[in-house]
Amino acid sequence: MLSLPSTSSSISRRKYDVFLSFRGEDTRKNFTDHLYDALKRSRIITFRDDPKLEAGEEIAPELFKAIQQSWCSVIVFSESYASSGWCLDELSAIVKQKKDKGYKVFPVFYDVDPSDLRKQKGKVEEAFVEHEKRYDEDKVQRWRNALTQVANIKGWHLNHR
Repeated sequence: MLSLPSTSSSISRRKYDVFLSFRGEDTRKNFTDHLYDALKRSRIITFRDDPKLEAGEEIAPELFKAIQQSWCSVIVFSESYASSGWCLDELSAIVKQKKDKGYKVFPVFYDVDPSDLRKQKGKVEEAFVEHEKRYDEDKVQRWRNALTQVANIKGWHLNHR
């Protein structure tokens, strides 16, 4: 699935091989759980938000730290991924790591068309209309840019699987 370098000094400084980004209500109990289990069986150290957080820790700082401590991200785009400001904040941080540090990004398009993400139409467009009501223009534009950038990366397309 993922080809991780086996002997690299950068890997020794990383806490995780993979940061798994996903919209929990869409995919946690199906595809994402299966993917996480497969990565784990392959001895790929994967961060996902639920089991690794210490009780009492703030979630956002821990997530951003985990992104920085990972070699790559697997982003599971689903129908309502773009409706989550939390997911879009993660995505922006992932894109920043990609730009600044050569971080690897692997998108999975789970029952969503990558062109809808790139062109921000359909449910993605509806999500951004709502975001524009709640968040400042710069933040929303960062989210839009990050979504377009990652949707342009060749990834895996999974429909009804």
